[in-house]
Amino acid sequence: MAEDLNGCSVSCKLSLDDLQAVCRRERLHCKELQVNKHNIDDYEVEYLCDYKKSKEQELYLVKWKGFPESANTWEPRKNLKCKKLMTQFHEDMERELRRQKRRTTCPKRLDKDVAWILVQKAKLRQRLQRWEADLNKTRNHPGRIFVLNEVDLDGPPRDFTYINTYKVGEGIVLNEMAVGCECKDCFSDPVGGCCPGASLHRLAYTDKGQVRVRAGEPIYECNTRCSCGSDCPNRVVQKGIPFDLCIFKTGNGRGWGVRALQHIKKNTFVMEYVGEIITSDEAEKRGHLYDRQGATYLFDLDYVEDVYTVDAAHHGNISHFVNHSCNPNLQVYNVFIDNLDERLPRIALFSTRPIRAGEELTFDYKMQIDPVDAESTRMDSNFSLAGLPSSPKKRIRVECRCGSDTCRKYLF
Repeated sequence: MAEDLNGCSVSCKLSLDDLQAVCRRERLHCKELQVNKHNIDDYEVEYLCDYKKSKEQELYLVKWKGFPESANTWEPRKNLKCKKLMTQFHEDMERELRRQKRRTTCPKRLDKDVAWILVQKAKLRQRLQRWEADLNKTRNHPGRIFVLNEVDLDGPPRDFTYINTYKVGEGIVLNEMAVGCECKDCFSDPVGGCCPGASLHRLAYTDKGQVRVRAGEPIYECNTRCSCGSDCPNRVVQKGIPFDLCIFKTGNGRGWGVRALQHIKKNTFVMEYVGEIITSDEAEKRGHLYDRQGATYLFDLDYVEDVYTVDAAHHGNISHFVNHSCNPNLQVYNVFIDNLDERLPRIALFSTRPIRAGEELTFDYKMQIDPVDAESTRMDSNFSLAGLPSSPKKRIRVECRCGSDTCRKYLF
């Protein structure tokens, strides 16, 4: 912050690291930034641009943080104290040499095209790190978000805003319709069946928070009007994404995907499908546009009637990046918390089996749910190409690349 004599202050757009670099470049000492005569000549490596070696030593072309590329210098390896950046540089170099089917041992000098790719990779990594920081600054859930692209030079998606809850579209008014329970212990001694009992359903979770009702049955969680506290076992989805997850670029043409970074037990809540709530009429209009673009993020909220749709194309959370699989490890459930309007359920994704750390998360865009009672037969929340005829003969055939043994070959 910069402050004038009148006490007014304005935000500085430079980070502390950048301000330190400015001080060093201008040979200025600054107590607040901890730049002094002892460390004014300590420059930080932003990234490595090129490589060459002779009989005597290895040299790296260094981009210095806070300085223009015209100030890049060749430095011997012994002068550099950036082990992590150096390891990343060599991994990128070996990966690119392998892609070009060249020898992966360090050459005496890199070709210009290889060096250019390595610089673009370093710049991409910086953009993804900034995006990762923005995502984690925006999220309100415990699970952290990481971003990784080791496949190509695609950066963060354009025109996408991370949100934590539904964004209400134009012309839609949400009226909260909730009734709170008066239980002291919702699991051991539910009064009147607790919140699920008020809707003639049973408690959906075990004492460990794992879902125990079949897909197709609704889940009614305790809400802001309930007497129970935040540690109530009937408060699961509302606590947000509990696991660290990674948005990563897939290597088989499926775009971005999401993988788990922690072990996830069976029947455990993983994430919500969040986006902009729009009318089904508006979804049909947008669907035609998305069809031409070859992708869609429309999810019909047709638990009881087809009135609303969730569009996660431009506003969504990490579920925006979850891919389809014909043999998925996530299953969709309709959840009601602070709004009991059956036309507007929250869409929660639970694990169908144990999921290993490092495994990609997927759900079936054309899920089929076995009816378990009269009410659940009305659930058909297909993640589909809105606006297209339902006849298979007239629908655009989208090839499936999930790679599972039970692959149906086509998404739609």
